[in-house]
Amino acid sequence: MIRYQDVGMKYGENTILEHIDLEIDAGEFFVLVGPSGSGKTTLLRMLNQLTLPTQGDIYLNNKKIKEYDKQKLRLNTGYVLQDSSLFPNLTLEDNITIQLEQLGVTKEKRHARAAELLKSVELDPEVFAKRKPAELSGGQKQRVAIVRALATKPDLVLMDESFSALDPVLRRQSQDLILDLHQKLKPTIVFVTHDMQEALRLGDRIAVLHAGHLQQVGTPMQIMQHPANEFVKDFFDPECPHFWNLEYLLQTAYPTKIVDTKNAVELESFDDLLTQLQKTPELRFTYQAQTYQLTYQGLLAYLAEQGGRR
Repeated sequence: MIRYQDVGMKYGENTILEHIDLEIDAGEFFVLVGPSGSGKTTLLRMLNQLTLPTQGDIYLNNKKIKEYDKQKLRLNTGYVLQDSSLFPNLTLEDNITIQLEQLGVTKEKRHARAAELLKSVELDPEVFAKRKPAELSGGQKQRVAIVRALATKPDLVLMDESFSALDPVLRRQSQDLILDLHQKLKPTIVFVTHDMQEALRLGDRIAVLHAGHLQQVGTPMQIMQHPANEFVKDFFDPECPHFWNLEYLLQTAYPTKIVDTKNAVELESFDDLLTQLQKTPELRFTYQAQTYQLTYQGLLAYLAEQGGRR
């Protein structure tokens, strides 16, 4: 669906991005991760023409993005910023449906769509539709910002550090929400973060950026097990003893002890576990005479949680 072809970006003498070749599949939850200044937000902003590359081309559905009408492209692309960016003078209903209004959708249909979206994030439209943003908590504002981005049923949603200003509890809840909405609606989501924990938890695949260069692209498991270079290895810090140790993992709530040993494989190390879970979404394994069950998603949740405690 999206293809970056030898993309580069310069501001004067400063090189922001250089020789980026990258493909993002339709319906994928794709995360751009890296430290501040790595070029990830610039790469994201190119997808709705907020920034234009000085080298190379970007394709959306096999058409160069620069050939799309800018207004139509943006009206059909969801965008969620770090700040919810809700219009303070508009009601939540009007905030949510502002793109629909620009597309000429009738007031009746806009009202129905706003109610549907508010319900999807557990905000009663009878209570919240006519409220202003100032009457909401931070978490509620972010939920409204997310559904506003989904109002036109876009195929593409861009999210730029969308949860970084939230406290840990709200951040986790917002991550759960966007994962659930992605599962139900199947848009392509391109998500920018500097937090490896968030990248591991959300991404179907992850692109790691540093100093304007693409370091590695892969699934969370591929990046954790086979970092492409020292930067990726250090950024995701897999050598932390509590993080990369089978016995430590077995002390957490993620693996479940079971009695049934049928189809269980014998493991000796954390690396063995990673290898096996790349083959199956759910694994039964035996370690030191005890049998356990662990899912691929459970392991990713463990890696993300423990990695965040570095």
